[in-house]
Amino acid sequence: MTTDWNDEGGLQLAAAIREGRTSAAEALAAALERAEDLAHLGAVRVLAADPATAEAERIDRDRARGASGQGAFLGVPFLVKDLGTRVKGLPTVWGSRVMLRRSRPAPADDDLVARFRAAGLVIFGMTTVPEFGMTFTSEPLIGPAARNPLDERLTPGGSSGGAAAAVAAGIVAVAHANDAAGSIRVPAACCGLVGLKPSRGATPHGPDFNNYNSGIVGNFVVARTLDDAAAVLDGLAGNSRGPHPDPAIGPACSSLGQPVAALRVGVVQDLPAGLPFDDSRRDAVIRSADVLRRAGHTLVPVEPGALTAIIELSGLAAGRVLSANLARMLGELEPPLRFDDIEPLTRAALTFGQSLSGCDLVEAEMAIGKVGWLMANLFENVDVLLTPMLSGPPPAIGAYPTDHTDLDHHGRRGFALAPFAGFANVAGTPALTVPHGRDSMGLPLPIQLIGPMGSDVLLLRLACSLRAVEPWSFQSRVAGLD
Repeated sequence: MTTDWNDEGGLQLAAAIREGRTSAAEALAAALERAEDLAHLGAVRVLAADPATAEAERIDRDRARGASGQGAFLGVPFLVKDLGTRVKGLPTVWGSRVMLRRSRPAPADDDLVARFRAAGLVIFGMTTVPEFGMTFTSEPLIGPAARNPLDERLTPGGSSGGAAAAVAAGIVAVAHANDAAGSIRVPAACCGLVGLKPSRGATPHGPDFNNYNSGIVGNFVVARTLDDAAAVLDGLAGNSRGPHPDPAIGPACSSLGQPVAALRVGVVQDLPAGLPFDDSRRDAVIRSADVLRRAGHTLVPVEPGALTAIIELSGLAAGRVLSANLARMLGELEPPLRFDDIEPLTRAALTFGQSLSGCDLVEAEMAIGKVGWLMANLFENVDVLLTPMLSGPPPAIGAYPTDHTDLDHHGRRGFALAPFAGFANVAGTPALTVPHGRDSMGLPLPIQLIGPMGSDVLLLRLACSLRAVEPWSFQSRVAGLD
């Protein structure tokens, strides 16, 4: 069944629970049943049905006693990504055999997960990721391999591929995702979802900061609707208790439908020289730009070459920071790591991270600062960037193997798929992908909006203009609403 965009979100499921049309326990049971029925998609690494059922039943008991409950998503089932988080009672294994052998159930939630719970979300499992988030697919050797619900021969993306597959298949309406170089936006783009990489400092990383990576990583969700994304942003943003000042964000929900004053929209409608670009995905950018022009915004052409220095510095910074953090984390393991415990591509990144000097890492930090400066200069001439999100359709399962040690080749392949993804992470600016139409195979045509620091809500509001012209739909309803 195909449904309209406005019918299928976590807010609608929460409303059904509040109004007594269903219960938190029934919604959870539906999500668990859908997860079991679609186990072949590999979206969920582990289920935690018992503690989730106890939480859902507690919510229902409180409602029966007349307690109103707190949180926009009270009683809504939710999945957390198996990378960079700490969920009480669950081990986070980062898609890796070495961590699976050593990890123990977390004694407490981290700050991010605590805010998800405060929003009323009921956590019942963790989603599939590639080992240590190393690739834009989600096929860890420990399994399962995540598949795209739109075409099971294709990847749902990575590293939040399990999350995106779960949301697109209707197991849940929203799911946790994080993004170091496109790992929220690429899966969202592959599966036709809303994917926001928030401004640096907007959402929590404490108390461990083990996946902070000099501020390159952003935590948020993949979602079916802009309304859900706005509600999650209201629940997560502010007082992140991190090393960077909180950007002034929100309120999101109350301003989502408000008109946007005329902006200068920088339009990048081509890829860097030499990269193949699918015609339908270029056309989606052009059509999106025309929608914004008709909404009163001024279009400013931006050549891909104008972003060359930003892209190159971002690649240097991200490669060093992410590899060094991997070396730090694996170097602390007890008993010590054996190389055959990890996948070959991970071994290559570990070796590179171990080879870096203090000067190399200072140079990476300087590159992060320079990228922020260059992006600030760019946003003196335009207010928002509109770019392609992917160069072509989602890759086939098995197209991005991790059984080799050629980091450069792996990086070039990722860049060719999503060349404009990584620099928003290094700059710390928000970046949003949404679908804008479908290709001849029925696959989504994603575009990307990037804004200056703190413009997260503005990007969501701009996306409303695109949604109004080409609303998106799904093949499956959200479990609990069907």
